[in-house]
Parts: sequence; structure tokens; C-alpha cells
Amino acid sequence: MSRTLPDPAARPATTAAGPRLLAVSDLHIGMADNRPITESLRPQHPDDWLIVAGDVGEMTEDIEWALGLLAGRFTTVVWAPGNHELWTPREDKVQARGEERYRHLVEMCRRLGIHTPEDPWPVWRGPDGPVAVAPLFLLYDYTFRVPGTATKEESLERAHEAGVVCTDEYLLHSDPYPSRDAWCRARVELTRRRLEAHDPAVPLVLVNHFPLVREPTEVLWHPEFAQWCGTVLTADWHRRFRTAAVVYGHLHIPRTTWYDEVRFEEVSIGYPREWRRRGHPKGLLRQILPHPQREAGT
Repeated sequence: MSRTLPDPAARPATTAAGPRLLAVSDLHIGMADNRPITESLRPQHPDDWLIVAGDVGEMTEDIEWALGLLAGRFTTVVWAPGNHELWTPREDKVQARGEERYRHLVEMCRRLGIHTPEDPWPVWRGPDGPVAVAPLFLLYDYTFRVPGTATKEESLERAHEAGVVCTDEYLLHSDPYPSRDAWCRARVELTRRRLEAHDPAVPLVLVNHFPLVREPTEVLWHPEFAQWCGTVLTADWHRRFRTAAVVYGHLHIPRTTWYDEVRFEEVSIGYPREWRRRGHPKGLLRQILPHPQREAGT
């Protein structure tokens, strides 16, 4: 069995002269070759913060192990759930579904001292601060539809015909909501009200497992998968609310993009078959603040 070797790219690009707000997602520690990657993640400054933007794993025991490890190393950890944490695998000792499973994960994080979407947003007061780090839980509502389709049903049918169907359809339950899209709409409304109440004098780092805009999904090899990647309801949030940066994962396409002069950071590790092919061009831990280019004087 192949093993993960130490990756020099795991070291942030800057020195540890000061604290940094770092981010990672899609650790997928249920895969044996991803666990050593998680074990290698360490701060380079005693006051480094870490954002974990979802998809730590599927089994609650694995999720707790990984988040507990990171919480013991970084001075502050902020978590937003991915779709994989919300699955209810038959083998998991916790068989809670939907909202109940999410609440179980929130309470787990609180025991570990980790900030969740249900808690007050912590304020980063390091370089380029103060900035409120806002973990969001929004899901998706099938509005990133396959081009040429007018309804959720038509879009899903096209995906089934192409053989591109997200495992969420079988393992991510929406109880007590009638559907995942209904759960998404409820979460969007709840979060929108909270963002509107936020003091605009303090900029935000918005953290969501799924991209807040559709544009990042345009490079997917299988465009049918986009419908499991977000909602059009958040398309203007980075403009509507004072946003320093947006952090997301899910797509397994680590990169930096800009929309309306706002920086979007996709911070996923992804599956071994993916990172073996592309490496870790952005490093394992992505620096969100201080702004890397500004720090480098570019």
C-alpha cells in the first residue's frame, strides 16, 4: 500500500513571523492515504487559526478524531459541515439523520472547543484584521441545473442518464425537512438574517463547504454534478455583505479565483487519486490572512 510522503508544499509559503488564518477542506480521512496528511497539519506560529471547510470524513468516530487532533494544535479552529459529514452510513455507530445528525456534530465540535455555524462568529484580530470568520451551513437546492433543463426533475434525470449521481441521494437525509432543497432554503433564510444583522464595520471571511457562486463549477469534468454544489440564492452574498474572502471546498479543484474583486479560495485536499495526479500546488494549508500577495508586496 502506498503511503503519503512528507510534502514540502505543506509548509505555508510565508515564514512564521506572525500568526495566520489558514484553511483546509475535504480531508476525507476515511481513505487510508489521506489520514497521514491530516496528521501532518501543524501550525507554524502558536497563534495560527485553522478553518476546516467540511468533508473531514463520513464516520463520526473519524470526524471526532481528526477535529480533536486539529483543535489540540491550532489556537482556534472553525468548522463548517460538508455533505460527507452529514451522511448516515449504515456502519456508523451514530445513526442520527438530517438535522439531528448535524446537531450531533455541532455538539461534538463544542466539546472540542471548535466554532460552528451555530456559534458566535470569532473575530480574527491578527494581520489584516479585525475580520469575523463566519462558518456557514447552507447545503444546495438543485438550482445549479444542467444547462437546457428547466426543473430539478429534468436536471436530475439528465444526471441519471449520464451516470453522474451524487451519493447524497442515498446517504444524506433531510429529516425533518421534506427534501434537501427545502432544508437548504431554510438554512439560507436563517443565515441571510444573521448576515444582515452583522456589523458591516467588521469585514467577513465567509466559509461554506459549497461555493457561493456557480462559476467555479464551470470547470467540472461532469457538469451534471453542479446541481449538488450550491444554490443561486447566495450568488450576490460576497457583494451584498462586506467580504474580505470566501473559503470553500467540495469541488476538489484547489485554486484561487476572483469574482467582483472578492477573493475565493477553494482549499480542498481531495481524494488520493486526485492529489497524486495534480500534487498540492497551493500547499496543504491555504493562507487566507494576511493576504498572501499583500504580504509578499505584490
